[in-house]
Amino acid sequence: MKDDKPTSFDIAYRAGVSQSTVSRALRDSPLVNEETRLKVQAIAKELNYKVDKNARNLRSQKTKTIALLLCEDQGTGDSLINPFFLSMLASITRATANRGYDLLISFQQFSEDWHADYEDANRADGIIFLGYGDYESFVKKLTYLTEVGAHFVTWGPVLDGQPGVSIGCDNFSGAYLATQHLIKLGRKNIAFLGDVSEHSPEFAMRFQGFKQALADAKISFDGRLQVNAETSEEEGYKATLTLQQKRIPFDGICGASDLIAIGASKALEEAGLDVPRDIAVMGFDDIPMASYTHPPLSTVQQNTQLAGELLVETLLKLVDGEPAKSMLLPAQLIVRGSCGANPIVKKFSR
Repeated sequence: MKDDKPTSFDIAYRAGVSQSTVSRALRDSPLVNEETRLKVQAIAKELNYKVDKNARNLRSQKTKTIALLLCEDQGTGDSLINPFFLSMLASITRATANRGYDLLISFQQFSEDWHADYEDANRADGIIFLGYGDYESFVKKLTYLTEVGAHFVTWGPVLDGQPGVSIGCDNFSGAYLATQHLIKLGRKNIAFLGDVSEHSPEFAMRFQGFKQALADAKISFDGRLQVNAETSEEEGYKATLTLQQKRIPFDGICGASDLIAIGASKALEEAGLDVPRDIAVMGFDDIPMASYTHPPLSTVQQNTQLAGELLVETLLKLVDGEPAKSMLLPAQLIVRGSCGANPIVKKFSR
């Protein structure tokens, strides 16, 4: 005997939309515009369509899966993944498994329907974002996800009025410590390499910490010693060439990331300058490669193990309907050979 009960596919055919759009429209999802939603609901009423509550309940169960979305980084080679995130990825994977969840890893596609792509499509219970590209564009996406009630947490800047929940490093204090160390070594003409615009708020906060350390040491900062650079070795290399072309004396470099600092060190070496004797170099992130450069790179370490655990813990709180807050994690100064002591360090010792 033929079952003549209408289905969501019948409604989709009549409405000229996908079956998933029908499902969202019948749930009054804000992901579907009002005109389409009313059209679908009218057709469902006309066909006397009844939602299969058992099937809906089955679909609404938790997937026990977390989606981890990485931002593609064109400056990091074929992997397209910033090496800083690799150690954090291990921590997130471990924390997810310890809580009985699976991890779905993908690159951010910047579609207009992130929530539908993962949560609403029952592929994941929530999303962790690592990296963001252009921050101003990213915030617009986060605002939308907040409006539709998506569960997500981001690793990145923690700013007033920022949508959603974020966990990040205390970039200001980390850069302050790094710059303070260079000053104690007797360096006074210190350059900062990194994009400090509103598009890169983490680098901008590091720049603020850098300038504050100079100000507290009564050292005037020459704005010509700041050169924009994205986070890649090539960008750090090019920024250092630009710095040298300005013919302004400098005896230290603060790279906004380790990759920038490593690129800077290469440019200095090619120019016949010795690191750290002529120019001391400081990075930020403590990626694994930092220990193996020549000389080993001094840097600011972000606790990626703790960060990964907190990202998973915070997201699962949101999934369970519990309150969660944004937080800043402390940074730690790691001193290696690229900031080795020089003879004038004794003048600044206490």
